[in-house]
Amino acid sequence: MLVAGFPADAFGTNCYVVATAPGEQCVVVDPGIGVLDRLDALLAEHRLHPAAVLLTHGHLDHTFSVAPVCGARGITAYVHPDDRELLADPAKGLSMDLRQLFGGRLPYTEPEDVAELTDGATLALAGLEITVDHAPGHTGGSVLFRMPGVGSPWEAEQICLSGDVLFAGSIGRTDLPGGSMPAMVTSLREKILPLADDTVVLPGHGPATTIGRERLSNPYLIEAGGGASPVAPTRGW
Repeated sequence: MLVAGFPADAFGTNCYVVATAPGEQCVVVDPGIGVLDRLDALLAEHRLHPAAVLLTHGHLDHTFSVAPVCGARGITAYVHPDDRELLADPAKGLSMDLRQLFGGRLPYTEPEDVAELTDGATLALAGLEITVDHAPGHTGGSVLFRMPGVGSPWEAEQICLSGDVLFAGSIGRTDLPGGSMPAMVTSLREKILPLADDTVVLPGHGPATTIGRERLSNPYLIEAGGGASPVAPTRGW
């Protein structure tokens, strides 16, 4: 199994590729801002052929390059229906300061072929079996992508691409349009905490971690499990 990725130059958003092996088809996860050259180089290095793009949620730092990645290869972008409108109008997911940062003009194109994700569904793509968990809180349509990790660099039983739901030591912010701290706590309690401790977490920002590590040290998981309440999260957008 091949799992590789890199942080985008803008906002450090992690873009991943996952395949059964070099030279095979792959899925691309969260192609953000300014990733095209590095993504092409990574695909060429491992001789990979994208079969689909998976989006953990609809924020622009995770979706900016989805149209050129899909359009150049005639492939489908997958997103949860609750974030579908963000692919058409990403400004709906931005705070006022982020709208000002982009000057009110977003050089962005909606992908032509979009498929909607369903909670609990299993996607059969590029020889992989990928389970979708709807985990709202950061956005209404945030999801986790889980898949068997045997043969991965970590030799883990399971890998979870967590987007901006869970980070090493933190979680995604919930104060943007579509965000909800109560929904996030429910997602942490019902979708994250039941996962096995050796599950490798590949987040939307920052380094990889494991569920066991986060269960012991992440204040938001501790709170969701009945511990003390932490301060408000500030990572991701």
